Amino acid sequence: MRDFYEVLGIGRDATDDDIKKAYRKLARENHPDANPDDAEAVERFKEISVANEVLSDPDKRRRYDQFGPEGVMPGGGGGGGDPFGFDLNDLFSTFFGGGDPFGSGRRGQSGPPRGSDAETTLDLQLNEVVFGGTKRFDVTMPVACGVCDGSGCQEGTHPQTCPTCSGSGEVRQVRRSILGQLVTSGPCSACDGTGQIVPSPCGTCRGDGRVRGPRDLEVEIPPGIDTGQRLRLTGRGPAGPRGGPAGDLYVTVRVAPHPDFERDGDDLHTLRTIAMTQAALGTTLVVSTLDDDHTIEVPAGTQPSKVFRLQGIGVPSLRSGRRGDLHVHINLEVPTKLSQDEAEMLTRFAELRGEEVHEHRDGLFARIRSAFQ
Repeated sequence: MRDFYEVLGIGRDATDDDIKKAYRKLARENHPDANPDDAEAVERFKEISVANEVLSDPDKRRRYDQFGPEGVMPGGGGGGGDPFGFDLNDLFSTFFGGGDPFGSGRRGQSGPPRGSDAETTLDLQLNEVVFGGTKRFDVTMPVACGVCDGSGCQEGTHPQTCPTCSGSGEVRQVRRSILGQLVTSGPCSACDGTGQIVPSPCGTCRGDGRVRGPRDLEVEIPPGIDTGQRLRLTGRGPAGPRGGPAGDLYVTVRVAPHPDFERDGDDLHTLRTIAMTQAALGTTLVVSTLDDDHTIEVPAGTQPSKVFRLQGIGVPSLRSGRRGDLHVHINLEVPTKLSQDEAEMLTRFAELRGEEVHEHRDGLFARIRSAFQ
């Protein structure tokens, strides 16, 4: 499938007005009415319409920029040879409501139906989001019956051609009207549109070819994915009845909170506490990150609002792959308990700076010392 921006002949920084102008021009040139008997023009018009439908919608455009075609597909069947598992007719059907408006859709296709789509939630840790990789997980869903191998038939028996529709999966009805004869068609109710019936159902799955069970799956985690975003596993969803193709599984990501880092887009934030003397005199601070340890030189006189930025060790961008930054926020620790010597030194320090502080009295020895002064 061609890139949608390439289809409309625009750049990725195109404005809404640019998209609208490009679509109108191409739609006029490739509309089926202007190109009778030109099958290629029909396909070009569908491709242009789908590209415009996605790029003219801000939310769909954002998801397309992040995930490609897979990010704007809520469902659909597998397509031959397409790396994302769907073809142009599937995508056109998704946006424009089912059938192909130009009459090129397949009708009366018999055989076991496709399995439904399903959704699950996958919990990830922050380091898995930053570095990506492969993740294995289990999910319970309809799987092929192990007794009948998904056929729905008892051992030694096979599905038979439906006598009602003769295997076509649909039945037609002819009725008269003032306009003449009208022919309507619909799925065969005897075989549910599959074109086959099961005369001797499997006792385990009762002829459905499926049972509910666990399935071990593996998914590739793209670096930079965030909570609420979804991954589509084409053909790895619930099994179809009686050997039909499996549906798709949509995996919604949920990233667990990290005890040390907080995510903000592609940036990470962390809080480090230092003593007030370290802030006043300066120190060297070692910061542990998700990659390795980094050293920060804290200059003398650092204030509690100071933020140090470590470039390129945040979260990768789903778009460019470039990593964000880590922001280290400095917090100052003020001691809550002081020894007598510490209190005297700080009092002397305050006197040297001309700062007014409360007189410090601590314990029995301080009171005795005060009595003899």
